[in-house]
Amino acid sequence: MSNPHLDGHGRKIEYLRISVTDKCNFRCLYCMPPEGLQWLPKSEILSYEEIAGIVSQLAREGVSRLRITGGEPTIRPSIDKLIAMLRAIDGIEDIALSTNGVRLPELARLYHDAGLDRVNISADSLKPERIAAIARRDMGFDPVAAAWAAEQAGLDPVKLNMVVMRGINDDEIEDFARLTLEHPWHVRFIELMPVGSMSGVTWEHVVESEEVLDRASRVGHLSEDRGPRRGNGPARYYRFDGAPGSIGVITPMSHTYCASCNRVRLTADGRLRTCLFGDHEVDLRTPFRGGDAVGPLFRQALRDKPLEHELLQMRVGGLRALSEVGG
Repeated sequence: MSNPHLDGHGRKIEYLRISVTDKCNFRCLYCMPPEGLQWLPKSEILSYEEIAGIVSQLAREGVSRLRITGGEPTIRPSIDKLIAMLRAIDGIEDIALSTNGVRLPELARLYHDAGLDRVNISADSLKPERIAAIARRDMGFDPVAAAWAAEQAGLDPVKLNMVVMRGINDDEIEDFARLTLEHPWHVRFIELMPVGSMSGVTWEHVVESEEVLDRASRVGHLSEDRGPRRGNGPARYYRFDGAPGSIGVITPMSHTYCASCNRVRLTADGRLRTCLFGDHEVDLRTPFRGGDAVGPLFRQALRDKPLEHELLQMRVGGLRALSEVGG
């Protein structure tokens, strides 16, 4: 494998987020319109063999860390088979999964045994009725049970991601923070990103990370956690004295992290998107299906990757909903 490639701004790009479906069994306020979206035709969705084939070529270009996303990836059948295929690729060092967690109690062990390393669970409330209201679906989801199942299956670390929304769930910041006092989980508070057609949430719902940390600190003294790196993302971590878990904040709104961006995204229909909140993307599906190498396209895409996103100016190219690219 070659050394990891740098993009046109000198950033090392080694992390690929792979959306395996645009569909989801939730309709979360900040992620998808209540009526859903027009789903991609099956013929346009990459097969597991195609995903593995593309990743195999990108691994030779320096990609070593993967995250499987959606939509909701667990609703696509037999994801464990894809995990095993990706694990067998030379150069792939880490495979993670982002999920709403509904099916984790039944699938976590299967995924771990196939080669999954770790998991991120979207958990925007600990209250059943509020979970159903935010998701616009009542599926009896229990985020604590999902995290426990992942931990028991051997997935490590287990992360709980809470999108903080003022007046909707921000009164639970302290409750989520307390989870880290009892469990070796990493609770991450994510600033809301009001994009596309998500009219149910606006800029007025954004709670900046400094306020989140101030409110979490009511539980106990928080110190910056300078322990081992816990993943591929931009979170800043903190820990209560003696706590087995940690608290993280992800700040796309108040403090952008574009300067240290290390990722690109492969959409379910085979487009390489170099910035979540930009309009630059490259079709890899057509050349791959035609038998052409995608490595040169990847290298050119990195050279063209923008320096920073334009979310704060609300210039979000071609993105109707976060569910389209897995966030």
